Amino acid sequence: MDLMLFYIFLPIIAVLYAAVGHGGASGYLALMSLFAIAPEEMRPTALVLNLFVAGIAFVYFAKLGHFKFKTFIVFALASIPMAFFGGTFEIDASIYKLILGIFLVLSVAKMSGLLDFVLKKEDYDSPSKSASFPIGLVFGAVIGFFSGLIGIGGGIILSPAILLLRWGTSKEAAAVSALFIWVNSIAGLLGQYSEDNLSLHPQSWLMILLVVLGGLAGGFIGSKKLNNKNLRYLLSFMLLAAALKLIFGL
Repeated sequence: MDLMLFYIFLPIIAVLYAAVGHGGASGYLALMSLFAIAPEEMRPTALVLNLFVAGIAFVYFAKLGHFKFKTFIVFALASIPMAFFGGTFEIDASIYKLILGIFLVLSVAKMSGLLDFVLKKEDYDSPSKSASFPIGLVFGAVIGFFSGLIGIGGGIILSPAILLLRWGTSKEAAAVSALFIWVNSIAGLLGQYSEDNLSLHPQSWLMILLVVLGGLAGGFIGSKKLNNKNLRYLLSFMLLAAALKLIFGL
């Protein structure tokens, strides 16, 4: 029954994350932590799943003309090498759980809509500034390092940053984040491989199949239609439960 629930939730996570241009790594990691999957398998497996879902999301959003190359490159130039660097680290399980828990709290804020209290309507619909290389490089370096370190793509931080900086609309932020997640996931996996830290879950092939199906549905929904708020609230609850478990050992 536990295994069945795991595989039911997995494509749902992919749907919701792909709908906002994300790969879903933070959601997959939350789910894996709740179902007691080994930490050494969590990080590389989440990055592999990220590759498929973020790639699908990028194709959907880019085909509709939402991708802004300059915004992407100012973040990616520093994030790619730093994601590789972060992937070379093998950190203590307790520290890993604490850092991941903190990032899951950020994911809750994004997926539940709490950031809507910070971001005004115009931040989503009418960007007024051009992307700045110095600011983008700093943001990209920090996000890239933690992406490789804990096994996320960084979109959960990048999307709100683009909107707050007024560098793109919500759909442009989704398109940029999707490719940003994809390149960071590749770099993080290469960093792990270089240090022999690459240990995928034995059922990764089934996970890939399920998230691809979810990613196809989510990319279509997010690029052309509205998101389902009730499902997002359900996901936020799961993310919060995983975050509390990781941070406080509940």
